[in-house]
Amino acid sequence: MNEADFTDFVAHRAPALLRTAFLLCGGDRGAAEDLLQEVLERVYPRWRRIKDRPEPYVRAALANAAANRWRARSRRVSEVPLDQARDTTRSGHEHQVVVHDEVVRALGELPPRMRAVLVLRFFDDMSEADVAKALRCSIGTVKSQTSRGLARLRELLGDAEAPALVPEETTP
Repeated sequence: MNEADFTDFVAHRAPALLRTAFLLCGGDRGAAEDLLQEVLERVYPRWRRIKDRPEPYVRAALANAAANRWRARSRRVSEVPLDQARDTTRSGHEHQVVVHDEVVRALGELPPRMRAVLVLRFFDDMSEADVAKALRCSIGTVKSQTSRGLARLRELLGDAEAPALVPEETTP
């Protein structure tokens, strides 16, 4: 096992992998950091087998571990303090931050598998075939989860921002 290769991979890819974990965890940074660490700990002993193409393996492991965590605990009701409630008078950078937060929260409302499909497909820019391989499902499942997930995001976002944030059509 080449520890230097693993360390190099983590040093270079950790920010992108943490972003994926953050989205898979519905915007909870602490949970995302824990998830990434857990997955990297599980990947390390397998490094020799996956070192030629580690990123798809790690992304699939993140999606699966996030889904397992979600299933393992009961669903919590998410509360938003009044001072963080949606304010439509914002503009510029502050507005973008609020919109980003709304998208992350909306992703958190989706079932884990659907969330994983959308995160891998649109945030990590993976093809339908790559997502299907990573999640060990059919391309048809990826397509249906994408369609249903995008429709649900549009419903959850429910404002003028949704069309710009959520793609209308998907391409392989």
